[in-house]
Amino acid sequence: MKKNALILGIESSCDETAAAILEESDEGLPKLLSNIVSSQTEIHKKFGGVVPELAARSHLDKIDFIVNKAILESGKKLKDIDAISVTAGPGLIVCLSVGLNFGKALAMTLKKPFIAVNHLEGHALSPKIITELKYPYLLLLISGGHSQYLAVKNFGKYKRLGTTIDDALGEAFDKTAKLLGIKFPGGYLIEKLAKKGNKDRFFLPKPIINKGGCNLSFAGLKTAVLKISKTLKNKQDKYDLAASFQKTIEEILIKKTKIAFNEFKKINTKSNNIFVIAGGVAANNKIRENLERLSLEENFKPIFPPRNLCGDNAAMIAMAGLERYKLKKFNKLDYPAKPRWPLDKKATFLKGAGVKL
Repeated sequence: MKKNALILGIESSCDETAAAILEESDEGLPKLLSNIVSSQTEIHKKFGGVVPELAARSHLDKIDFIVNKAILESGKKLKDIDAISVTAGPGLIVCLSVGLNFGKALAMTLKKPFIAVNHLEGHALSPKIITELKYPYLLLLISGGHSQYLAVKNFGKYKRLGTTIDDALGEAFDKTAKLLGIKFPGGYLIEKLAKKGNKDRFFLPKPIINKGGCNLSFAGLKTAVLKISKTLKNKQDKYDLAASFQKTIEEILIKKTKIAFNEFKKINTKSNNIFVIAGGVAANNKIRENLERLSLEENFKPIFPPRNLCGDNAAMIAMAGLERYKLKKFNKLDYPAKPRWPLDKKATFLKGAGVKL
């Protein structure tokens, strides 16, 4: 009788130390046996952002405990694991190195396959933990470090349709929260404040809204928020600015997603149109509601990972690892950490001064 594969996933690309155990299933969907995430919010809060050296030190302190906790909660034993999949990039190199080195040492000790996983591919495949996801599909990845539209043609085959030319959407949310006096990480609280505000109070720009295809830009919006934040006099002003920011983001995503839909239809030869929205910002309720409504209007099937799998986690790394394990796509133990690692290797790098759209 064939043994179902048991994958240990490890994630340490930024400020979450995470480990998960995922088991292959004969019934289609895999079984997530454990998913442990340890956040470093308290460590970085007083600095207003992630400090790489402190993040790496915290990973070093916690990783052994987190991995053991994941194994214990799974009800399995270390010797039962068939492969170790670890985030190798993109991310902060000092943080990536902690998880990568731990995973390599474990793989070498257990004499098990080592699998280097692209963090972005983890997000792309995260819905496969809870639903049978068919290729091809359109992916909108919106997180703290990444914002892009990708055509996922098949496993490992990606075509970038659009990306941010400056800030990632999650970064724009966090910076706006900081300007409103919310301690880091406060981006997720913008939506809560917005419910108390007048979304039409402040006019905010929508950079490159009518050009650049489905590329995105948030730097100009962030600058406008900065200027207005200096004029705020009371809490209601803050609520109104939060509401205006939330509304502006929703409008940008609706317009750019419509363009991405049309771009995807040009290359999708199948009749089914699937739209996956993943990453930390995909947990925003209003963004989910708007994109779900737009998808149904445009005859796309919207799929979101559950909220606990939107942010950085090791379950999605284990999912990507399971897919690679089934194809015997293993890596050598000298595989390097990659601070920058695009899914579409042919895509032009579009960040920095002088970007032409």
